[in-house]
Amino acid sequence: MLVSNNSYVPPKYFILNGIPGLERVHVWISLPFCTMYIISLLGNLGLVYLIHHEESLHHPMYFFLAMLSLVDLFTCTTTLPNALCIFWFNLKEINFNACLVQMFFVHGFTGVESGVLMLMALDRYVAICYPLRYATILTNPIIAKAGLVTFLRGALLMIPFPFLVKRLPFCQSNIISHTYCDHMSVVKLSCASIKVNVIYGLVVALLIGVFDISCISVSYTMILRAVVSLSSADARQKAFSTCTAHISAIIVTYVPALFTLFTHRFGGHSIPSSLHIIVANLYLLLPPTLNPIVYGIKTKQIRDNVIKLLQGEKRASTQDK
Repeated sequence: MLVSNNSYVPPKYFILNGIPGLERVHVWISLPFCTMYIISLLGNLGLVYLIHHEESLHHPMYFFLAMLSLVDLFTCTTTLPNALCIFWFNLKEINFNACLVQMFFVHGFTGVESGVLMLMALDRYVAICYPLRYATILTNPIIAKAGLVTFLRGALLMIPFPFLVKRLPFCQSNIISHTYCDHMSVVKLSCASIKVNVIYGLVVALLIGVFDISCISVSYTMILRAVVSLSSADARQKAFSTCTAHISAIIVTYVPALFTLFTHRFGGHSIPSSLHIIVANLYLLLPPTLNPIVYGIKTKQIRDNVIKLLQGEKRASTQDK
């Protein structure tokens, strides 16, 4: 907004336009989104409760899984309720400062999620390559410090984003073609150079995404070498099976994230905006929805404890009757 003396005042609000071109089917699009959100809430809350409740799951692998579940819960909750309000009630206005806060949390939690996936890869590396020293290397204080550093890294690297956006003049449209306040979607509305924002965004992507993916790749390279060297086929299969759930979580998280990153910066007009926005939403919604299901199916200890918990509740209800 242009004011006197060639200075600018930030707009009071933005308009989140949902998925442009698909307005007529917003309600239908909301149904799978809402279903996935409910599944993510139930699944991740259930996992956190189970890990807290069952002492047999008080091990590093499950502590990291509880961290991942909490981060997934916060990640999808920062955007999905807002998107559903757009789809159902056409509530598109968002206060400028609220938009900046949402932007910080969206990018902050996705950065933390990437860090937790890296910690889980390191956990699998220690468990398979140094099984006898596993309990002494990954002690509870070390796990707590690793989780704190991961959280601080995500938060500190994302703090500049709102300030970099706030300095920009928005003297044209205030309509964001998205369901939430994504950094690049917002800065593209500015009538000034966004070079600094783009460069800092790429720097953060390198510091978080490239670093974490590199650590994960190195960890699994070492794991593969250790597993292949095992003489027993059963031992190799058992070692691989402990990693399948985590590998699935990595694929579900990073594939949509990389698609979103590259289409924002290099995709131009070759990809329909509606497809980009749908993938950007799935990038925040798929991991929280699928991770509890994948870990519940692939991890025997979690399956056994879920059955044990359900049988205990069934017995208690029968005795009450």
